[in-house]
Amino acid sequence: MLKNLRRHPDYILAGTSVVLIIFGILILASVSAHISQEKFGTTYYFLNHQLLFGLIPGLILGFFAFKIRLDLLKKSAPFLLLINLILLAMVFLPKIGSDIGTAARWVSIGGFSFQPSEFLKLCFILYLAAWLSSRSHSDKKFAQTLPAFLLIIVLISLFLIFQPDIGTLGLIVLVSALMYILAGTPYWHSIVIFLGGAISLFSLIKLAPYRANRLLVFLKPETDPMGIGYQIKQSLIAVGSGGIFGLGLGMSGQKFGFLPLPQSISDSIFAIMANEMGFIGSLILISLFLIFLWRGFKIGKLAQNQFCKLTALGISSWIVLQSFINIGAMIGILPLTGIPLPFISYGGSALISELVGVGILLNISKNL
Repeated sequence: MLKNLRRHPDYILAGTSVVLIIFGILILASVSAHISQEKFGTTYYFLNHQLLFGLIPGLILGFFAFKIRLDLLKKSAPFLLLINLILLAMVFLPKIGSDIGTAARWVSIGGFSFQPSEFLKLCFILYLAAWLSSRSHSDKKFAQTLPAFLLIIVLISLFLIFQPDIGTLGLIVLVSALMYILAGTPYWHSIVIFLGGAISLFSLIKLAPYRANRLLVFLKPETDPMGIGYQIKQSLIAVGSGGIFGLGLGMSGQKFGFLPLPQSISDSIFAIMANEMGFIGSLILISLFLIFLWRGFKIGKLAQNQFCKLTALGISSWIVLQSFINIGAMIGILPLTGIPLPFISYGGSALISELVGVGILLNISKNL
């Protein structure tokens, strides 16, 4: 009887997610209005696109994720990852894959485009949780576990390096390494993973000059303020000039061409938000992500099986790590990565993936 009474989702997590979604709608409406007007003759183009191709399908799929049986979700994880890897390969196909600048990250089918790497974050978390939970703690064949883990990381890395999408790759490696550690694997495995990751990151920086420039600007923000240091300089100006209470929604001057497009509505949107809502608004947003992390980890701690535990920890770590990496880059304490701010940045693929992740978290919480 007591168990039946407890079969409800985590209302705090659900409420926090709703507030984050509303936050995102308000901020995007404010930041994107002038860009929409300039490009499409209407102030609501980007907002409508986010609602129609991000929020609505995200809520529908998130509801299915909330209702699906968790054992079925576990069985489906390898299949979902396989489909995602096929979609990742399709970004390189002519007439199907599409790109912006030098980045090939989108698949366009029937007039619709989406970014497979955004769904990869969630699919890989589900796959890794299913795979690690199948490894019995009594099984001492850890020598087989680490090479298998590294092999799948290398496979995913190849897809993301050639796009290129190093920000997403770094996030996936961080979250998967955390999940691997929380699964109870030996500590020396963690040392090998982090050493390998550090060496790989250094190599990737050396291979591409633009990555080295991002690191240089991070170490010396005053470097080339009208060139490679322009984005971080304008971001810091926007954050700093917002003051305690901000200039008010819609009142930021930094969004009028100072921050480069499309970054002002994607990965740089926090800077505009801080400019309009100030320190108080930024603190509220950061607090919401911390509450999300708290509830997500609590759900993981109380989960009744290893798959649900690792899935909850992985999803909550992904959402919050990504948000702090994005915010950290905008205030100059981390290098620029190009990854969006969860629930806030413009991008339908990202929002759909995040809402499905929330649906899975709430599904796990109602089964505690």
